Amino acid sequence: MTAVRPAPPSVAALPPGPAPRRVRPPRWLDLRLVLGVLLVLGSVLLGARVVGAADATVPVWAASGDLAAGTELDADDLVAVDVRLDDTADAYLSTSTRPEGRTLARAVRAGELVPGSTLEEPADLVQLALPVQAGFVPPGLRRGGLVDVYAVADPAVGATAATGGTVTAVVQRAPVQALSGRTDGVLSTPTTTVQVVVSVPRDEAATVLAAIGGRPLVVVVHDSVESGASSPTPATGPTG
Repeated sequence: MTAVRPAPPSVAALPPGPAPRRVRPPRWLDLRLVLGVLLVLGSVLLGARVVGAADATVPVWAASGDLAAGTELDADDLVAVDVRLDDTADAYLSTSTRPEGRTLARAVRAGELVPGSTLEEPADLVQLALPVQAGFVPPGLRRGGLVDVYAVADPAVGATAATGGTVTAVVQRAPVQALSGRTDGVLSTPTTTVQVVVSVPRDEAATVLAAIGGRPLVVVVHDSVESGASSPTPATGPTG
């Protein structure tokens, strides 16, 4: 007996296969890629703006030490500082201005920002150099301090009533514009002459000199630069 093999199915009878899809190359202008780049750029710009706003400082002048009212400013009295002032920056002296030679209308503390309103036009003042023995100059005396100056009959005993002398207030509440001649070495003695420069009104200079009359001078330093008026006050009356 001979086996009969079935005939193979024809090709036409096979079911059709899926149509192949064409692989498309990537597009550089893909919408998702563009949106991602825009988000990154927006985040960077926003962060830079926030950091820049937090560091928006301006350079202004601050006082390097306590300065009494009536002090004529020089370069050593000021120090530049960077501070954040926002809308109040115009009220203070920018470092682009040079206030040297201007006079303070009120006292300014060390480290305090110098407002523009504290400056006044130079008054009709003259600087008067007063020779004072070092023994009668307090150790705390410095430029910008506020002092009273007295003429005495006998500095050795303070011109008390026992000497029959008088004490005359020569200048009161005067800012010290300069100080020279003081030394802290072994050559310094109580009789060393220290030059204390104060400002007085021009028309009062002769009166102040006449009140001194060649007598020795004693300087009294105020504890605070905020006391006193905005200009030095000559005082030529005797005191007890």
